[in-house]
This record gives sequence, C-alpha cells and structure tokens, in this order.
Amino acid sequence: MNFLICVLLGFCIASLGSITPSFLNLTVVKYSLRNGVKATLYIIAGYATVLFFQANLGAYFANVLMKNSEYITLIQQIGTGILFLLSINFFRVHFTSKEKVEDKEIPKSKSYFYGIFMSSLNMMAIPFYFSFISLLIGIDYFEYNFSNALYFSIGSTIGSFTLYTLYAILAQKIEYKLSFIASRMDLILGFLTGVVAIGNLIYLLSE
Repeated sequence: MNFLICVLLGFCIASLGSITPSFLNLTVVKYSLRNGVKATLYIIAGYATVLFFQANLGAYFANVLMKNSEYITLIQQIGTGILFLLSINFFRVHFTSKEKVEDKEIPKSKSYFYGIFMSSLNMMAIPFYFSFISLLIGIDYFEYNFSNALYFSIGSTIGSFTLYTLYAILAQKIEYKLSFIASRMDLILGFLTGVVAIGNLIYLLSE
C-alpha cells in the first residue's frame, strides 16, 4: 500500500510540473511534428531519466531540511533573495530578447542524449520537488527513507513520461497555443517568482 501511495504522489506531482508550458514541452511538440511520436519518445525518455534523479535529490534535500529546522529561516531568507533576482532576470530577458531563435534540428540518433541534456538544463525541477516533498513531510503524508524516495521517483518518472507523451500525441492541436505561451514564459515566470518572493518577504517580516 505504501508503494502505491508513494508512486501516486510522485505521479501527481510530476504531472503537475510537466503540464506547465516550458522549453521541454515545446521541444517535444516541435520534434513530434517533424519526426513523429515514436521518435519523440527517445527525447521524452531522456527527460524522464534525469527527472528520476532530480526527484530523488529533491526528496533528500527536503528530508535534510526538515531534520534541521533551525536553518529554515536562513534558507527562506536566501531563497527570497534568489526569487527576487530570478524575477528581475526573467523580466529582463522578456523585454530585451526579441530576436527569433532558429529551431535546431535534432538528429534521431542523438535524441535520447539530447533529452538528457535539455532536462539537465531545467534548474527548476529540484526546487519544485523539494518544495512539494517538504510540504508532504510537514503534513505527515510522506516519510523519507530510501524505499519511499525510490517509489516516489518511479512515480514521478512515469508521470512526466506520460504527460510529455500526451504533448507529443496532441502536437498538432496544441502547437500554436504552446508556442504562444512559451514565447511569454519569461514574463509569466517573472510575475510568479515576484509574487512568491513578496509573499515570502511578508511572511518573514511578520514573524
């Protein structure tokens, strides 16, 4: 039963993260349109491979933090500062980079390793898992140990693979909408990180 709960939690959290429009989703859609769903599965497998380890790291860091609660305030302060810097950077990128980036053709033989490379560039994955697992540990829905972390990572791998595969299958229907959102992703991320940073700052000042 514990196995199923951890797998389900991993699946749901990874699905939530994977459904958000990003350069990973956009790459899947464009590659699927050019080469078909079967070829795109190699890129998705590369994504999922990296996400397996990112979920493990997120769980480990969450466990360490929850066991050393005296550092939480300091980490929150540092995190708030980083969020403000990220917000400023996202706004800067959105308003300064107007040049159209040419699509890069990905060789089929290298698609799996390209997927690994692309997913490794996704710096938000580990903090994403870290935040959700910390929340689950805090409300006693998740107990960290090697087995639970492994089960959670398996669920997250299945969840991300499933969502990205759906993007590949529905590529023609969602290409325009995804491209529209992705072109404004820096602006959206700027607002989101700014709001979270302000919320954290208010929380820290009210303590």
